[in-house]
Amino acid sequence: MLVLSRRKSEQIRIGDEILIKVIDVKGGTVRIGIDAPPEIPIIRSELLPEMVPGRAPTARPTGEAQPAAGETPTADAAVSQQN
Repeated sequence: MLVLSRRKSEQIRIGDEILIKVIDVKGGTVRIGIDAPPEIPIIRSELLPEMVPGRAPTARPTGEAQPAAGETPTADAAVSQQN
């Protein structure tokens, strides 16, 4: 496991397609934004036991607003995409 320290507004890039940005740090809570292609599933680990075995997760629920091309989603949008 790679462990990194980041401050507010700093970023981590994974490969060419995934960007993780620290949006805010308050007390013991860190808000992050994740920019990744829609075909890459992003799932909070506490939701994994609820998933059906053998069924691939979807990257984003259908019907949710997606940012326009070239537009970065806000932290709230990134979090809501995973709910």
